Amino acid sequence: MNLPERSPGPPEMRASDADRDQVAQILREAAGEGRLGLDELDDRLTAVYAAKTYAELEPITRDLPVTGSAPHPSGPPVFGAPITDAPSWRRGFAFCSEFKRQGVWNVPAKFTGFAFWGGGKVDLREARFVPGQEVRIRAFAIMGGIDVIAPDDLTVHVKGIGIMGGFDHTASGPGVPGAPRVVVTGLAFWGGVTVKRKARREERRRKKELTD
Repeated sequence: MNLPERSPGPPEMRASDADRDQVAQILREAAGEGRLGLDELDDRLTAVYAAKTYAELEPITRDLPVTGSAPHPSGPPVFGAPITDAPSWRRGFAFCSEFKRQGVWNVPAKFTGFAFWGGGKVDLREARFVPGQEVRIRAFAIMGGIDVIAPDDLTVHVKGIGIMGGFDHTASGPGVPGAPRVVVTGLAFWGGVTVKRKARREERRRKKELTD
């Protein structure tokens, strides 16, 4: 994708779902014009939906013409604000059991998860956030495990520690401009806390439809 002169951010900025969809449209049009074969189209679409930043998207269409009305990186996605009918959990507790906080739910300013000989899951991909509010997730895993799942465009900072256990920091990184900021802290003792980035279900569905 040829980034326009007034692109919304530098190449290292994270791409949004809309950005990936726009690049995919350029590829489909190129295939329709005979510029790409079906196998190459499939390979490039796979690369599009695996891309995290503008820098990863740009080379995918570098050898293709882009018209004046061609798509270009969009601004920040709109994160859903809290809704009245959605649940809002402030904690999750698992003792020889498990807890799950997922789907559409209102995220509070502070959430505490505790797992002892059990497991927990905190999924933020469909969560609703108060605009401008920093979210702090405290995860404590004692001989157990807690998974925190964040979408690709969310700003995440992991600050927890592990003692004879693991506290995964690999998901730390900036999101798109205006994205909610989530700080994950806590302790893993003879257990583990993993923080992962995963595409939203809608994005995975679109990718599957394009590659089927």
